[in-house]
Order: sequence, then structure tokens, then C-alpha cells
Amino acid sequence: MTNLEKKIAEAMKSIARRADVKTYVEQTPAIYQLLQRAAAKYVTGEKREDGLGAGRQLADKGYAISLEYIGENTADFHACEAAALELSLLVHALAERGIPARVSFDLSHIGLSLDGNLAYKNLTALAALARQAGIELFVSMEESAKTDAILAIYERATSAYANIGITLQAQLNRTAQDLNALQPIPGRIRIVKGAYQEPDHLAMPRSSALNERYVQLVEQAIRIGHRVSIATHDESVIDEVIKRGWIHEPGVEFELLYGIRPDLSSRLKKAGYPVRVYLTYGREWYLYLCHRIAEYPPNLFQALLDITSTGQADPVLEYE
Repeated sequence: MTNLEKKIAEAMKSIARRADVKTYVEQTPAIYQLLQRAAAKYVTGEKREDGLGAGRQLADKGYAISLEYIGENTADFHACEAAALELSLLVHALAERGIPARVSFDLSHIGLSLDGNLAYKNLTALAALARQAGIELFVSMEESAKTDAILAIYERATSAYANIGITLQAQLNRTAQDLNALQPIPGRIRIVKGAYQEPDHLAMPRSSALNERYVQLVEQAIRIGHRVSIATHDESVIDEVIKRGWIHEPGVEFELLYGIRPDLSSRLKKAGYPVRVYLTYGREWYLYLCHRIAEYPPNLFQALLDITSTGQADPVLEYE
């Protein structure tokens, strides 16, 4: 990244955590509608049917999919229960329609911000339902301050339910140690670089050194016997994984975010590699949009184009 891009990334990460800015956007219809146009490139829509529709189309094109109902840091009990209900309805809908997909979510969306036991209760209830439907759940990773709590709940839940996977962030200095600790747990590991703004003593910034660490974590996860989702759009990392032959290991796949580099997803699929597209839906798209711009600051220019465009493109059509 250039210095300007780094500053944009830092600014977007900071804005993402500003509750006052988020509230202002949500309560100002004109701004909300404009930014919603930019978010539409990365979020399928605000309703469950939006996610299911896009997921069905991509599955028909030969992609595996993950579906996330967006939301985190939910601090109201009834809102947490509503989120858990929505996720259960998503599991039901996927099973009824025969759409092969994972269901992903943040634990802070279903109770962690209030009480770890509430998050555990909702997670295990969802896991029981998903197991009956033959669906895998996936727990996302959040800010480093929540990592211990997330891993503790995950480990507790997987003692009874093996159909739950976990996300780890390569940027955190602790991740190699966390990965070793997860060796006895059968769940899939999803490795991301990490989108949250973290203190320098806890995390590594985007760099070639972070790419090297990412590759090392993939190797470590495979070596200790985990199925691995390589969740990155960084072609230098992807090329290294292909070069080393790890993509041919059992249970290893590439996972790319909906709306970002559909050309790369298409190329990898055409080459015969397993590719999963990670789709999102819901009203809580503000934070997600900020993170997509922070990860790749030139996306800010794309956001401006989408806001000022007279039409609304369908990202699904960009996948071959």
C-alpha cells in the first residue's frame, strides 16, 4: 500500500467503529440510500431472500457458498434472540431449497456482547438444528479483545457439535499459538488476514511479512490435520498455495468475498480449484462496507462510482 492508501485504510477502520457516525447514516435517509448503493457491490441485500437468491445462482454456476446474516456488537437481549431466530430460519431455508451452503455469523450478534452463556446457548441451539439439516456453521472472528471469549465458547460448543468451524486472523501475533491449541478440535479453520484496527504490539500490518505469516499458518493448519479455507484475494498468497500443492490436500479450498475480484474466483474455478464465495445479507452493512474499503482502499473509488451510477449492477453476473 502507498502511504495515502494506508491512511485511507486506517481512517475507514476508525470510522467503522464510530457508533455516532453509523447512527447518523442510518437515521439520514438520503445518505443511507447513497451508501446502500455502494454496499450493494458487496452485500446481496437486506433480506434473507436476497442472500438465498444470489447463493442459488452461484451454486448453480458451480461455486460452493457461505452465507452470513450481518451483525455484531448487539447489546440488546431481544435483538440477539431475533438474530438467532433469523439464522435458524436461514438454516431451514437452505435445507428446504437444497442449497449447499455454510452459515456464518459473529458471536457478538447472538449474545456475546451481553453474556457469554447467552452466546453459547444460541450457538449450540443453531448447531443442533444445522446438524439435522447437514449444514456447517462458521464462527467469525472479531476484535482481538474478544478472541479469548470467542475461542472458549467455540471449544466448549465443539465438544458436543462437530459441525462448527472457526475463523482465525493472520494479523494477530497470537494466531499460531491459537491454531496449535485447536489441533484436537475437528472443525474447519478459515484463515483471513484480518480487517480490524489493532494495536501494533498485538498485530502485524498489511505487508509482505504478513503474507509470509499467512502462508505459514496455512501450512501449519494442514500439517496438524485441519480442513482449511484460504480466505484471501491476495494473488501472491494464492499462487504460493497452488505452487506448494496445498490446494489439492483434502478439505482445502479458496474462499473469496462476494463482489470482490469475481474475475479471480472465475479463473480459479475454471482451473479446477475448489472455490467458495462468501455472501452476506442484512441491514447491518455499514461496518462491512467500511471494512471492504479499508482492506483495499481503491475500493473507495468504486464506491463513488456505484453511488453516482444511474443503474445498479448485479455482481452475480460477473461470476463465470
